[in-house]
Amino acid sequence: MLNDLRLEDVLFLDIETVPGVSDFDELSDQMKKLWTKKAEQIGRNEPDKTPTELYNRAGIYSEFGKIVCISCGFISGNGFRVRSFYDDDEAALLNDFATLLNRSYATPRHLLCGHNSKEFDIPYIARRMLINGINLPPIINVAGKKPWEIRHLDTLDLWKFGDYKHYTSLELLATIFDIPTPKDDIDGSQVGEVYWKERDLKRIAVYCEKDVLTTAQLLRRYLGLALIKPEFVVSV
Repeated sequence: MLNDLRLEDVLFLDIETVPGVSDFDELSDQMKKLWTKKAEQIGRNEPDKTPTELYNRAGIYSEFGKIVCISCGFISGNGFRVRSFYDDDEAALLNDFATLLNRSYATPRHLLCGHNSKEFDIPYIARRMLINGINLPPIINVAGKKPWEIRHLDTLDLWKFGDYKHYTSLELLATIFDIPTPKDDIDGSQVGEVYWKERDLKRIAVYCEKDVLTTAQLLRRYLGLALIKPEFVVSV
């Protein structure tokens, strides 16, 4: 896939997710029951923690969480344009993102790219679209497709070189490839708190956009290309 890659055809993306409600007590009785079962699985190594205490991790799971921001970016010449869809109304932001994919990323030459996006971002988006009654855009509707027909790039997957037990964070790869990453505010573990306690979606979007740019820079490093200069990065 990299042999015929045109960077202008790639949409880089990253998502931020949070628990579906502010705390365990806000869940319906049925969802409390189901989360308690889930908590038994994810808390095996922390037997002293209750389902309530583990609920801050619910955003990782598409059945119990929701998307509050999708940031995406694309390369144009020497520049990089980044845009974020963020909203308290998940259906609204997913509809807006689906419109972008259907309008501008619907041909066989287009690709989506993220870090760990094959395992997390893209499946999460697809599941939440279905839950919200949104038709899947062709580029993320992988049902029935052969592996070579799926136009998804993953900077983590590319780094694994077939070693599927290996995980490397975007932060570590950025460091070893000497990619500047100004992590001067929140990290992923704080997104739920920033959303539910501070209600600061813009702050979350700014954080998400940094990861989108870092992913684009990492792919350029893989291809032996120069990094995008900061003055050529534009938020739209």
